[in-house]
Amino acid sequence: MPLVRIALPAGKSDSYRTQVSNQVYQALRETLEIPEGDRFQVITEHSGGTLVADPTFMGMKRTADFISIQIFLSRGRTTEIKQALYRSIAQRLATSPGIRPDDVMIVLTEVGLEDWSFGRGEAQYVLNPPAWAKKVPA
Repeated sequence: MPLVRIALPAGKSDSYRTQVSNQVYQALRETLEIPEGDRFQVITEHSGGTLVADPTFMGMKRTADFISIQIFLSRGRTTEIKQALYRSIAQRLATSPGIRPDDVMIVLTEVGLEDWSFGRGEAQYVLNPPAWAKKVPA
């Protein structure tokens, strides 16, 4: 269910892009417990000043390897789960392909079940809500 947009500097190898893609997906699987195969990502490369990040905002030391990750997901995750996701992505990307945590910016955009159409012009989550959306709070 998450849709992930990853913006990274131009000129990175296919292996680099694959590692970033895989690490973000695995972090989503672990922290948000998304189902296997729920993988929708748009990866764009930017050159010539089209990926701009202040090098020191919020006390960071950003380099030319800065990447931006925007994740669209359904509403309802706790702050703790979101923080776990941020940590997992940053740690995984530090391990492979070796991106410094200061160079990883993550933004979550929460949307409702009615905001998703996976094809056929239908709002599948409205027509058939996923099990996690049917849970009644205690």
